[in-house]
Amino acid sequence: MTKRLAIIPARGGSKRIKNKNLKNFFGKPLIYYPIHAAQKSKIFDKIHVSSDSIKILKYSKKLKTSSDFKRPSKLANDKVGLKRVLKYVVESYARKGLEFDEVWLLYASNPFITYSIIQKCKKKF
Repeated sequence: MTKRLAIIPARGGSKRIKNKNLKNFFGKPLIYYPIHAAQKSKIFDKIHVSSDSIKILKYSKKLKTSSDFKRPSKLANDKVGLKRVLKYVVESYARKGLEFDEVWLLYASNPFITYSIIQKCKKKF
């Protein structure tokens, strides 16, 4: 059976829109949509919100998506690329003895992602 990890990167320090990932979009915080879609798709063994923000991590925990570790501040500025963030998450889980066959990236600021899109991607993949 394929083990899948969904990583939702959501740093707290947005330059243009303060607290962007927690801004309401049609009645829900922006980050709600990818978390909900990932949960509803039922294909992930683990959904990890990668953030340096206590507020974002508390909100994701409220949605029953707990992050097992906080993103270090050195990986939370606008000069750090996603590749380094994803690598950090995967390696951190590997150190805990958790390995995954697939690692999926879901953007925190994509309110249009749905569980059916994720399931269709799984079939294509």
